[in-house]
Amino acid sequence: MKRNVLIVLAFGALAFSSSVYAQTNAELIEMSLAAAPRRAREGAAVVKWAADHTYTTIKEGTNNVVCYNRADQRDRQPFAVQCTSAANLDRVAQNRRFHADSTDADGERALVAAAGANGTRVAAEYGSFFRSMNGADQGSAGLHMTIAMPMATTVSSGFPDNRGQGGAFIMAAGTSEAHLMTP
Repeated sequence: MKRNVLIVLAFGALAFSSSVYAQTNAELIEMSLAAAPRRAREGAAVVKWAADHTYTTIKEGTNNVVCYNRADQRDRQPFAVQCTSAANLDRVAQNRRFHADSTDADGERALVAAAGANGTRVAAEYGSFFRSMNGADQGSAGLHMTIAMPMATTVSSGFPDNRGQGGAFIMAAGTSEAHLMTP
């Protein structure tokens, strides 16, 4: 019985991972743009990531917003899309490498910390946003947005460095990972 369940699970995982790549470009574009801010949606670019962490532009943009699917990555929800500034694509590629080269979130954080310590961490564009939608499907996906503020601190930004004061706060203050969390 256990063997049958494992076979069914293996085929289910294969079917899911194949379906992520089997999407048409039109479907991928529509899905990815769901995370774009409304005013930027029409002019946003959409990229399709390859297994080697490079991308192909499947929709040219007229603004600096770029969106992409993330559902092909380990531990992501079936519906996982994100948008950011085009200036952050090298950082996103590095993030995807760290995600693929680790087996869990702790391992991924260790790779990020090591890159920060040895100076190879690709910097996010200061003030740029990362806006993602994640969930079982688009209808149930939650929206989450952060603002990149590398090396920002409470003193340099005026924002608190913990959620205890309510409102927006800097997470990972003073590091290359510093970003403004929005409530």
